[in-house]
Amino acid sequence: MWKTLRQIAQVGLITQPPPQPDETLRLREALQLRIRQVLGRALCIRAVDAGSCNGCELELHALNNPIYNVEGLGIRFVASPRHADLLLVTGPVARNMEVALRRTYEATPDPKLVVAVGDCGCTGGIFGESYASCGRVGNVIPVDVSVPGCPPSPSRILAAILTAISLPGERLDHRVQAK
Repeated sequence: MWKTLRQIAQVGLITQPPPQPDETLRLREALQLRIRQVLGRALCIRAVDAGSCNGCELELHALNNPIYNVEGLGIRFVASPRHADLLLVTGPVARNMEVALRRTYEATPDPKLVVAVGDCGCTGGIFGESYASCGRVGNVIPVDVSVPGCPPSPSRILAAILTAISLPGERLDHRVQAK
């Protein structure tokens, strides 16, 4: 023990350098600012699983954990497409989900945004188009932003949401003027 104490006295305190600034924090701040500018309230998202393996859903669930805390950014997940501003669609669209996805899209009030999440949602993934799959989400409903990855990280999904609400034009700005 004396040997250890002598070594501590000779060397002194050694600490690790502070961590580098996290790029996710800048993304969070930009996203929160843009949501408040465009909507003046929370961004409401309806997540739709159109036939995925649930890998992307796990990443969507991670958005609600204490690390990403999207509720604190002014983003809420809603159960009804009638309350949604944005649809997050995962997976290749199964033939059995085609009509349900179209109805969800039609039930979402204008102006609406659609984000296709994951390789399957963007391109159809390994499933492609077949008797059981319509393929990518864009084959069924119009897609504004695609997030590739199998599965994409929560920070990439947040970046896609920021991209979607920052699209040129007055898609969401119109909603603010209507209030």
